[in-house]
Amino acid sequence: MSGIEFYTNGHIVSDTDSMRQKLGALAKQYSATSAIIVTDAGISQLGYVDIAQQSLQEVGVEVVVFDTVVADPPVEVVNDAITLARSNHCDLVIGLGGGSSIDTAKIVALYPNDFESVTNILDLDLSGFKKLPLFAIPTTAGTGAEATFVSVITAKDGSKKAIYTPKILPDVAILDATLTLKLPRHITAATSLDAMVHCIEAYTSRTKKNPISDALAVKGLQMLWHNFERVLDQGDDIEARGEMLLGSSLAGIAFVNASVAAVHGLSYPLSINFHIPHGHANALVMCSVFTFNLPEAAPMYAELARAVMPNQTSTMTDLEAASLFIHQLKKFLEMSGLKYRLSELDITEKDIPALADIVINTYARLIATNPKDMTVEEVTTMYKDIL
Repeated sequence: MSGIEFYTNGHIVSDTDSMRQKLGALAKQYSATSAIIVTDAGISQLGYVDIAQQSLQEVGVEVVVFDTVVADPPVEVVNDAITLARSNHCDLVIGLGGGSSIDTAKIVALYPNDFESVTNILDLDLSGFKKLPLFAIPTTAGTGAEATFVSVITAKDGSKKAIYTPKILPDVAILDATLTLKLPRHITAATSLDAMVHCIEAYTSRTKKNPISDALAVKGLQMLWHNFERVLDQGDDIEARGEMLLGSSLAGIAFVNASVAAVHGLSYPLSINFHIPHGHANALVMCSVFTFNLPEAAPMYAELARAVMPNQTSTMTDLEAASLFIHQLKKFLEMSGLKYRLSELDITEKDIPALADIVINTYARLIATNPKDMTVEEVTTMYKDIL
């Protein structure tokens, strides 16, 4: 076994109503006097910002709110958030919401360093940068952003840029399942399947798979797998919501240390070119990629199958168990209510060659971590399989 470097949050709180009850006290542990809450308009309208603000103000922490984050946050939005934090001399940054809000907050926490725009630091080594205390409070169970040290933003040319450094790992993650109760069914489904993909790709990573990430990926997948139908059918089931939220965080810790792979490689062009939400895009392509990987990854998929379906797989061969595993994932996608054919999302056969070219030439790093190499022709075939 090669050497391991493993990173995770210094403090994780997983408890019902924990944002209301514990945010202020946690902020004082970091000697905070002025906090910025980075979020989006939808989260503000749900009243979650008011709850966070009250908890902070009760312990004497002043609060400013930046609630104009958008999906796939562009550089300009991140710069605006930094400007607000600088002008208010904030000493605590809180990302509240989905992955876009938390990813934006991660960059805002770097504002004490001398840079004019996020554009100036995209290609720098940030290991020597200062970082403010950073809290992450997710409102979806999917991205795992609260437990990762990557921030994905959109550059001025429209391309996705990733800032990837342990420097931006949140210090505190607050997992409060009450914040996920109002999620619509389709977002619940997409984010849940996204988190499952994180577990599976971490477990089968060709480059950074390790015993710590394996253990977290297996446990995370079990929590997600066994509660998926419950949260779809009973959205107000707080216990199931809590299991999904913690499972998603375990998935985030696993994949940021072990890496994701070709599912993400094939999904990114769908999100960038056709604005399909990231979790939905991952769900669309996952079974095609996993089926393609079977010649190399069947034993690992079988291990995961036996972890989540022990009774059904106890007498099966590896290939049989792995195939059942993929079949069940396809059933999850079908029951989710999400569109699961590219043609249903206005993607045509003539679009596929350009998509496949992007995968091979732009996301080669994700193919490198996949259990099996793939060519542009093979990627084209995978896209056509789900057309």
